[in-house]
Amino acid sequence: MTCTKKGAHYCEPRADRTVAFYCELLVHTKGAHARKRFGLAGWQEHEIVRPIFGEVVYSTEWGCYVRRYRIATIVLGRKNGKSGLLSGAALYLLVGDDEESAEVYGAAKDTKQAGKVFEPALRMVQLSPTLNRRLKHLKNNRRLVDERTASYYEVIPADAQGELGHNPHGVILDEVLSQPDDSLWNALRTAAGARLQPLFLCITTETNQPISFGASFIDEADRVMEDPSRAPHQFAYVRKLPRSDDELERLHRIFPGHPDLPVTTDAYDERNWKWANPALDDFLSREALRQEALEAKNDKTKDNAFRQFRANQRVQTTSRYISLDLWDACTGEVAPSPEWMLPRIEGRRCWGGLDLSSKLDLTSWCLHFDNGWTWWRHWAPESVVPLLDEHTGGQFSQWAAAGWVTLTDGDVIDYDRIYDDVAEDNDRFRIVDVTYDKWSGEPARQAIEKRTNLVMFESNTTYERMTSPMRELARLLKAGDGDFFHGGNPLVRWMADSLQAKSPADDPDRVRPVKPDRDRQAARIDGMVTLLYGIDGRHRGGTAESIYETRGLTVL
Repeated sequence: MTCTKKGAHYCEPRADRTVAFYCELLVHTKGAHARKRFGLAGWQEHEIVRPIFGEVVYSTEWGCYVRRYRIATIVLGRKNGKSGLLSGAALYLLVGDDEESAEVYGAAKDTKQAGKVFEPALRMVQLSPTLNRRLKHLKNNRRLVDERTASYYEVIPADAQGELGHNPHGVILDEVLSQPDDSLWNALRTAAGARLQPLFLCITTETNQPISFGASFIDEADRVMEDPSRAPHQFAYVRKLPRSDDELERLHRIFPGHPDLPVTTDAYDERNWKWANPALDDFLSREALRQEALEAKNDKTKDNAFRQFRANQRVQTTSRYISLDLWDACTGEVAPSPEWMLPRIEGRRCWGGLDLSSKLDLTSWCLHFDNGWTWWRHWAPESVVPLLDEHTGGQFSQWAAAGWVTLTDGDVIDYDRIYDDVAEDNDRFRIVDVTYDKWSGEPARQAIEKRTNLVMFESNTTYERMTSPMRELARLLKAGDGDFFHGGNPLVRWMADSLQAKSPADDPDRVRPVKPDRDRQAARIDGMVTLLYGIDGRHRGGTAESIYETRGLTVL
C-alpha cells in the first residue's frame, strides 16, 4: 500500500484497495441493480475514485506519503449514481482508510435532508455481511460506529454547527447547492488540521442562484478543472453542458479528444447529454431523458428544470429582468476594489443617483459617467451584516472587507458619513445633477445641498419614472457597444441578479410599462435603482423630465 519512490504521484495499490472495497463489499441498494455487486462504472473508477484515492504526495511534515487531494468536488446532472458513490466513500473513510478514531461526517441542509444522506450508507451496511458484522448502528443518533478503531460516521445538518466534532477525517457534502451559506463548510474545514490525510468530498448539481455559496463553490471547482495548478490539493470533476460557443471551445481545449464531449450548445441534442450525464445508457435511462426533454420543449415552464438538473447548466428564472450573461459582458476591466476605478473617472462628467434606505438597511449612491463607466458607494450599519450574509451565502461580509460597502458603527446607519462621502465625490467628479427617491430622500436633499452645490432632482420607482430608464438599461446591456461598464462590482452583481420587473395587470394599451419590484424582503436592489436614476439623469437633457418623455418616444 505504501509508495517507495519519493515524488511519486500515483499509488496503484491505494487505488486498487479502494476500488476493491466498492466492488467486493458493497451492493446497490435501489432500482433494477438492488442487491447486486457494486461494480464501479468506467468513468466512476478511472475518472473519480482512482485519482482521488490513488494520487499521493510526499509530506515532509508527516514523513510519509499522503493523499494529494484534500477537497474533491463533483458536479453532475441528477440521477448519475452520486448517492452510491458518496455512501461508499463514507464507509471506506470509516473502516478502510487505516485511520484510528476516524470521524466522518455527512453534511446536509437540514435534519430531513440529513436522513436522505445517511440512509443509503446504512442500507449498504445492512446488505453487506462483512460490514454488518463490524459496524453498529445507533439509530437515535443516526450514527454508524466501528468499535474496533473507535471511529464513527454520522450526518449533521447545517443548523447543528455547535455540536460538531473537532477533528474530522472525512466530510461528505451532498448537494452543495442546497447549503444556505458557508457556515457549516467553514466549521468543518477549519477543524481538520490535525488529521494525516483528511478528505472533503462534495457532490452537487448546478445551482440556479448565481449569488450563493453553491455558485461560488462550483465556480471554484470549474477554475481548478481548467488550471489544476491553481489549487493542487483540490480535485474537480465538472460536467456541465456549455451555454455558448466560447464555453464549448473551452471544453474541447481542456479535454481534447474526450469521447463524451458535447458537439453543440443545444441542451436538447442527444449527442450532448453524455457529458453532463456520464451514467447515461448504464444506470440512467436515455428514454427517460427523452421523455423529459419532450415535455420541456413543449412546456417552457419545465425548460429551466431540464437545463439545470439534466444539462447541469446554471439557469435564471424567467422573472429576472437582467441576464447575468449580458451583465458580465459589460464588466469592462475587472476592478479588484472601488479605488481601482478612480483614475479612469476622476474629474469626469457624471450623473448621480441616491437611494436612501431606512436606518437599518443598505443605502446606495451611484455615479454614471460620460465615458460609460459606472461607480457605486454603499453604506450599511454593522448590525445588518448577519442578515445579508444569510442572503448572499456569507459573501456580504467579504464584500464589506474588500471595500465594496462601508459599514458604520452600531445598529443604525450614519447619515453624516453618507453626506461627507457625497461631498467628497462632488469635489472629485463633475456631477451634473443627482436624482433621488422622494419617498425617503427629502432630509437627505436638504443636508446635501447645504454641504454642496449639487442640483437635486426628485424621482421615485413608479411606472411613470422607471419605464424609460429600465428600457434604456436593457438596451445598453444588449448593445454592448462600450456605452456602459461596471467593473464587476460583486455587490451590485448580486443586486442585478435580484432585479425583477413589475408590469400592471391591466395594460389595455399594451405598452408594457415596467418598474423594479421592491416587494421581496430578501432581495436588495438599491444599487440597481440608483443606476436607473443615473441613466435617467444622463438622458434628461438638463430638465427634470426624462429624455424619452421630451422626445415623445414610445416605450415598447
